[in-house]
Amino acid sequence: MASLPSPVAAAAAGITTPYSSSFATVSSWPLLSKKCSIKSAKQTHRYGVRCNAADSDDQKPIIESLNSLDRRNVLLGLGGIAGAVNLTSIPSVGAAPLVAPDISKCGTNPLSGFKAGADTPEGSDCCPPDSSQIMDFQFPKEEVFRVRPAAHLLSPSYIAKFNLAIKRMKELPADDPRNFLQQAHIHCAYCNGAYTQSSSGFPDVEIQIHNSWLFFPFHRWYLYFYERILGSLIDDPTFGLPFWNWDTPAGMKIPSYFNESSSALFDSKRNQDNLTAVVDLGYNGQPSTLSDLDKVTNNLAIMYKQVVTNATDPLLFFGGEYRAGTEPIRGGGSVEQSPHTPVHRWVGDPRELNGEDLGNFYSAGRDTLFYCHHSNVDRMWSLWKTLGGKHKDLTDSDWLNTSFVFYDENKNLVRVYVKDCLLTSRLGYDYQRVDVPWLNSRPVPRSRKSGIARRSMGRVKRTTDINFPVKLNKTVRVLVPRPKTSRSQTEKENEQEVLVVQGIEYDSQQYVKFDVYVNDEDDDNTSPAQTEYAGSFAQLPHTHKGKTKSKTNFRAGLTELLEDLEADDDDTILVTLIPRSGCGDITIDGINIVYV
Repeated sequence: MASLPSPVAAAAAGITTPYSSSFATVSSWPLLSKKCSIKSAKQTHRYGVRCNAADSDDQKPIIESLNSLDRRNVLLGLGGIAGAVNLTSIPSVGAAPLVAPDISKCGTNPLSGFKAGADTPEGSDCCPPDSSQIMDFQFPKEEVFRVRPAAHLLSPSYIAKFNLAIKRMKELPADDPRNFLQQAHIHCAYCNGAYTQSSSGFPDVEIQIHNSWLFFPFHRWYLYFYERILGSLIDDPTFGLPFWNWDTPAGMKIPSYFNESSSALFDSKRNQDNLTAVVDLGYNGQPSTLSDLDKVTNNLAIMYKQVVTNATDPLLFFGGEYRAGTEPIRGGGSVEQSPHTPVHRWVGDPRELNGEDLGNFYSAGRDTLFYCHHSNVDRMWSLWKTLGGKHKDLTDSDWLNTSFVFYDENKNLVRVYVKDCLLTSRLGYDYQRVDVPWLNSRPVPRSRKSGIARRSMGRVKRTTDINFPVKLNKTVRVLVPRPKTSRSQTEKENEQEVLVVQGIEYDSQQYVKFDVYVNDEDDDNTSPAQTEYAGSFAQLPHTHKGKTKSKTNFRAGLTELLEDLEADDDDTILVTLIPRSGCGDITIDGINIVYV
């Protein structure tokens, strides 16, 4: 069949493509199966989705050539008229966007801060080959569209194609920037202090692409070039990088073909107890005693909490501001905290001193599963933008004009900008349509708890009576005053109420995680499936310029949570922080409530 014209070309020609006229409306969410009904909840930004059995075509696995599929039935479809906007025309009016690093000044041995004996011979120097020639990114002109398929639905022939592409990448010369290990070094260099902000005028300040608003755009660009390299190595421009669909029950296990030792997709450094287990999106660093059913229930609730409840504002979803001359101390976005980070550690091998491969930032790119994991993380960005309301990309010029450099499929060093990756349709790819069950998995309160904070007075201190910083080597409970109560629906739509745990200082060489609950008195029977669960702070091990301590913040949405607990009129809430992993040396500077 003739290839489907890109949304940009179709819009320019006045052609109506699927979803092009209603891509931003919830009623036409193309990632959902065809037979879905949507019921509006109390909040205008909240939706309940009920889906019947999908058409038989939606359940078919991806077959040998994606060109044989009618792409109109599998594309996410966020393009349309918006795809014709020239994002490169956005003026650079920001004061301090981060500038792409000068890779010739890449620091050596950025992993020296890790424990002695770490198995890091290949990763002790993350620096890529240098190039004096830098090209500016140009949008692809080809009409071929790539569809990223769900990893658990791949056919044997597609698995073979994926395996061949990775095999050829591993066989490239060691100094080829497209080589498998060289590609893994990209992640290592950008997140372990190998690059500094020298191009921005701050040679003593490192670049870190986690824990800030750079998390999503950096990884989108990273996968974009990785995918194109794989496709070029097998001479298939339609090749789409599979996404590990851990947000739906059928995809919550590592696909079995990743565990075949003879495959190029295999990695020996994975948690052997989890190879055939249901993933734990709230992984605490220790084996779970929950049943598979309870894990699935918790996973779906976590997805709803992190993509819906805790992501009602762009900065809550993407992460805090990160500008030239600064460090990313304002905190990561909701999806980055969880499920992204716990999945990393859940796959990483506890037999390895530093949790390699996927369980540590410097080694994560050595596991092929990393790229499928992040393909699904990238998919969350596309899904989140379909939720309406404030679910829109940031407009801050410092974010839009931040730049990175990557090697492309032709070994060219390419400079890219955040503003050019906002629409996957313009980059020539999209995601297979699958069901999104967590949209109908709103957590349920254990009980209605209006006035619980008032009843806790005398037994629990208020924030004003605590001498911060405090250690989190045990459960911390505190009463937090609310600046505003009994807000109208209009006020809630204009401003989201947000809980902030400030100045979290932690050991960056450890997997660190603690859970946050609101108005919950039973610390021994907690669950992410209950409304009282506000979210989790989670950090994967990393180093930065030899330092072993990092500092950041945690934020969680309160507006919907307090409505569900019928505590919207309370002037104080009870906040409980429960340490889960690596919290012995954590200190916290404060806990308060803000409005965004």
